[in-house]
Amino acid sequence: MNTRFIAYTAAAAVSMAAFTGAASARDQIRIVGSSTVYPFTTAVAEQFGKAGGKTPVVESTGTGGGFKLFCAGVGEGHPDVSNASRAIKKSEFDDCQKNGVTDIVEVKVGIDGLVMANSKAGPDLNLTQQQVFLALAKEIPGADGKLVANPNKTWKDVDPSLPDEKIEVLGPPPTSGTRDSFLELVMEKGAEGIEALKAVKKEDKKAFEKVWKSIREDGAYIDAGENDNLIVQKLEANPKAVGIFGYSFLEENTSKIKGAKIAGVSPEYDTISGGTYPVARPLFIYVKKQHVGVIPGLKEFVAEYVSSKAMGEDGYLPKKGLVPLPKEEADVSVKAGSDLVVISAPSS
Repeated sequence: MNTRFIAYTAAAAVSMAAFTGAASARDQIRIVGSSTVYPFTTAVAEQFGKAGGKTPVVESTGTGGGFKLFCAGVGEGHPDVSNASRAIKKSEFDDCQKNGVTDIVEVKVGIDGLVMANSKAGPDLNLTQQQVFLALAKEIPGADGKLVANPNKTWKDVDPSLPDEKIEVLGPPPTSGTRDSFLELVMEKGAEGIEALKAVKKEDKKAFEKVWKSIREDGAYIDAGENDNLIVQKLEANPKAVGIFGYSFLEENTSKIKGAKIAGVSPEYDTISGGTYPVARPLFIYVKKQHVGVIPGLKEFVAEYVSSKAMGEDGYLPKKGLVPLPKEEADVSVKAGSDLVVISAPSS
């Protein structure tokens, strides 16, 4: 028999035995990832604990940071679930595979609106994606159409119809899925609406991508970390600032803050669920199937998450601001969570 095969088989057996022994010593589910999904997963964890299971540990690390931890390996030292405010990227999926995380279950749990909000004491804002791009991009087209360092200091500089207030936006860091969604749903769409950049996109897609992905670094955009509740507190303290986060944080703090209209549409439950609010995105959890049956309660936790009492229209998650999926999508999620359906590599 091939000696290399024998050695590989023996190593795999030892690794699995070590994992089984070590993982069984951890009797608590560990969850990492998106700060947007964090409050929903925490609610499910609490319900799971009340039902008799050991309450899972949930950490807010950001979507990208969560996938790094989740994909690092199999075993007691690695998380069982990763929250995500966007779908897993091919590069992240490939990292998982490389590190032995071969069986990944994707469960879409609901819809979220990406919100730009400010203090109740601040001005009412009605912004377009193009205006936000011109306020926050590192470089924008100058009078001759060539890219220049963003000169806009106030919202009025961007558009005379906007308030004469300093541009000061508190937003998510690069590790955040909310940052990824903001770039794609707001900055890219905004750039596509500017004539000078339409030519750039046509001639050089990579150059165009660099433009909409590059946020200014002169203080107009402030990396506020993964704690969205902290952003809400800062908006209260500074009525001139604007914050970026998920709809649930607006829903929970309507006495303190208000959401800006985007293209004339307010961020509300009905506009997000109905598809008229232009900045909406799906939310996910990813489950390491190799930990099911080894980490106690993992399968049951996922079953609680996809239950109608959790994410159904009248469930406890919509009461916390999660917008439920349409029935057809919800049915797919229930099957994925109940049957632990393993996904294949994404296309990008």
